[in-house]
Amino acid sequence: MPDINQTREYTMQDKTGQKIPQVTFPVRHNFDWHKWTTDELFTNKTVAVFSLPGAFTPTCSSSHLPRYDQLAPALKANGIDEVYCVSVNDTFVMNAWADDLKVKNVKMLPDGAGEFTQGMGMLVDKSEIGFGKRSWRYSMIVKNGVIEKMFIEEEKPGDPFGVSDADTMLKHLNAEAKAPESIVIISKATCPFCKKAKEMLDAKGMDYEEIVIGKDATHVTTRALTGGAGVPQIFIDGKHIGGSSDLAEHLK
Repeated sequence: MPDINQTREYTMQDKTGQKIPQVTFPVRHNFDWHKWTTDELFTNKTVAVFSLPGAFTPTCSSSHLPRYDQLAPALKANGIDEVYCVSVNDTFVMNAWADDLKVKNVKMLPDGAGEFTQGMGMLVDKSEIGFGKRSWRYSMIVKNGVIEKMFIEEEKPGDPFGVSDADTMLKHLNAEAKAPESIVIISKATCPFCKKAKEMLDAKGMDYEEIVIGKDATHVTTRALTGGAGVPQIFIDGKHIGGSSDLAEHLK
């Protein structure tokens, strides 16, 4: 990967205690144009904001945005009202990215002109890799428009990603908070045991992703992962649980 850490226009400063920049985000929402102001987005709310270099880029797509989307309910259970993703991209790119990743819990704020990012002092020059001006990676907690806490990535070569992640923010809010488990079920549309397994997970309020044989994959997937072709196959936090009866035992 090319080095995305280029010469900065501003020195990265912790702005804890200061007000956020007052800007308007032009947003394409439900096929119409809207203007979202920072006043309406932040007033009388406690908001988790994370900002990143660009939509569809590797770390942003594989880790930063998806994990915030997954942990948004846990963040909200610990005092956060809304979760916002900021990037120096236009609204069409941000919407397409959210659709591609099936984002459900994060509101996308397109800072296409870089006004919010510049106001935060986080605008950086990535022209050498064709990006132009983009945001440095950081996150923050904003209460009623005032920055309560910032997590700014270290200024070093590469694309550092160690403190602006969702897990760090959750632990800051509540050191005892438990992140939801990552669950995948490999299923088949006509399988009654698959239906039973999903019902068990739903009854426990456990979110999961489903890989459907014949649609998303073939039985080669289950053979490669488990050595067998039967479904359902459930995986939780990297551990192979097994079929529906194994899941029932695990949930006890």
